[in-house]
Amino acid sequence: MFNIVLVEPEIPQNTGNIARTCAATGCRLHLVKPLGFSVDDRALKRAGLDYWQYLDVTYYENLDEFFLKNGDGVFHFFTTKGLNVYSDAKYLPGDFLVFGKETKGLPEELLVKNPESCVRIPMRDGLRSLNLSNSVAVGVFEAFRQNSFEGLNPKGELHNLKW
Repeated sequence: MFNIVLVEPEIPQNTGNIARTCAATGCRLHLVKPLGFSVDDRALKRAGLDYWQYLDVTYYENLDEFFLKNGDGVFHFFTTKGLNVYSDAKYLPGDFLVFGKETKGLPEELLVKNPESCVRIPMRDGLRSLNLSNSVAVGVFEAFRQNSFEGLNPKGELHNLKW
């Protein structure tokens, strides 16, 4: 449905949690190297262990390769420097939600070239940012909300409910 892009992720637990979100929603995960961990990392797998068979993941050597292979896409760059609120952007199936590394975010030159595509999750002043996996979840579910949660099961089931 949507494409989730992690540019140089550093923390395996975050990437594992994001992989689980992608598997649960049918989003494709794109990982742009260098990665701050091995894809065999136990912490990475532990965070999404029972979902790995449902994951569609593609690896890229760098951002240049990513854009070479996906250059015709529509991109939403999630950044604390964004001038637009993430919920004001219009998300369509196939769009790319792009997130930077935990310590530095996305490259400044990428943001400067694409200011209209930069979106921000509002926060209190003086705080650095949300956790990467939380930010991805916020963006993914806003994109799905705008598309009526297409492809996702909106109803749960209570078991042994006694009044």
